Amino acid sequence: KNSYYKDLSKRMRWLLALVARVGLVLLALSCCLALAYFLACKPASTRHSPLLSGGAAASKERYMALLQEREDSHRHYVNSLSKQIAELKEALQERTQQLQGSLDKAKARGILPLGLESLRKHPAQIDLREFFRSQLNQAKVTSGVEVPSEYAVNPYDAFSLNRVFQLETGLTKHPEERPVRKDRRDELNGAVESALHVLNGPLQHVDTSRRKTTFSPADFIQGLTRTERDRGTVYDLVFKGDTPQDFTQLVLFRPFGPLLKVRSDTVDTHSVLINIVVPLSKRLDTFRQFMSNFRRVCIQQDGRVHLTVVYFGRDQIHQIKAILDQTTRETRFRSFTLILLNEDFSRGRGLEVGARAWRRSQNVLLFFCDVDIYFTADFLASCRLNAEPGKKVYYPILFSQYNPAIIYSNQTRPPPLQQQLVIGKESGFWRDFGFGMTCQYRSDFLNIGGFDRSIKGWGLEDVHLYRKYLHSKLMVIRAPSRGLFHLWHEKTCADELPQDKYKMCMQTKAMSEASHGQLGVLFFKQQIEEHSKLQKQKGR
Repeated sequence: KNSYYKDLSKRMRWLLALVARVGLVLLALSCCLALAYFLACKPASTRHSPLLSGGAAASKERYMALLQEREDSHRHYVNSLSKQIAELKEALQERTQQLQGSLDKAKARGILPLGLESLRKHPAQIDLREFFRSQLNQAKVTSGVEVPSEYAVNPYDAFSLNRVFQLETGLTKHPEERPVRKDRRDELNGAVESALHVLNGPLQHVDTSRRKTTFSPADFIQGLTRTERDRGTVYDLVFKGDTPQDFTQLVLFRPFGPLLKVRSDTVDTHSVLINIVVPLSKRLDTFRQFMSNFRRVCIQQDGRVHLTVVYFGRDQIHQIKAILDQTTRETRFRSFTLILLNEDFSRGRGLEVGARAWRRSQNVLLFFCDVDIYFTADFLASCRLNAEPGKKVYYPILFSQYNPAIIYSNQTRPPPLQQQLVIGKESGFWRDFGFGMTCQYRSDFLNIGGFDRSIKGWGLEDVHLYRKYLHSKLMVIRAPSRGLFHLWHEKTCADELPQDKYKMCMQTKAMSEASHGQLGVLFFKQQIEEHSKLQKQKGR
């Protein structure tokens, strides 16, 4: 029995050992299967990581190095700017102290310049923008100031994208600068670009009155600019609108510092009628030429004008009426007024009568014009843009034509008139001493007192009116006009004129004949011909 139990116990231990071995084998097999499954399901990029890890690491290192380099560069740039700002603040503080000392000395002596009083009161809180605004308020940008005489007027230069029209102040200056000097071109282009940034900026979407969405340099029409030496430079820029009668006018001011926006207005000239007032006595052929230009520009192109002719005397009056009647029949244009005055010619008297003869209720824009003037549709637009009732009057500087017989003496006959109207040093000059052509509203003309009615005949009446405006609060816009020409004609100075007027007349006659160089060629013509003969003889 004991042997039986021993044998059973031995078998049980063997069975347990077998079960344990089988369990271990199954566990090992399960681990192997799990490992095989894990390796089989592992992503390919992970399986090949030993081959790619080196390249990825190198790429990451290069990227991090580039980022570090950029960061260092920006850090150096920021440090440089911070250093410059600190230096500028220090220099500004030093200059402020110097300025304060100068202001105190000037105040003590009673010679403190106008406009710097605010800096003396608050030297510790100087605001450059406020200073620039004070310069703007003192500059003749938004309102007119009293000027002692016509010689003290600072005229504008007119410019386009590629030309500058300036007064001829010496033999080296040209009435038209083209190509424009680089520094001047950069300045004017910078002003136009600044204006485009303003017009195309976010605020344009807030202004519901402006329909045009985007402005480009092609929309720029014309600009006026002038510099006041103690204040800065003003730019008056005009851009096209949605229709040929709509314009956007932008005024910028550079107070010897950053440009400041003064204002931005949408100007609708569609309803602005111009009453062209022409005093006339005889001169039938010249009037016929004037009406030919009037048809082409005023009737066919513009259409928003009225013509008032004030005729002195009775000679040739029937021919004058016939020209007006023919114009009405052929063009159906009836906006004429013919006023007859049976008295001696007086330009001031004729313009005064023509201006006061307006009977319509609206305040009309007057253009005082002579019969020997040629103007374009662009000039009429400038007339509307540069005159504003109660605020601005426009005194354009016209381009006066030299004697065609002298200019084109090397040709069999002068070219057609349209080809003669070229702005150049040898073709004419800016008549900056003349103030007869002007655009002003009738209300301003009447409020200022009109012309001096005591002046008879030729000259001075326009100068007196110009001086009245200079002594008023109205802004006088004085600038060369590329669309206004004085056609040459034989000038006669009457013997009955007073001495001062006769002298003025003769000076004007001499200036209107030819340029300085052309007159020199005429004066030394004999010497030039003799030199030419000698050269020919030597050539033989």
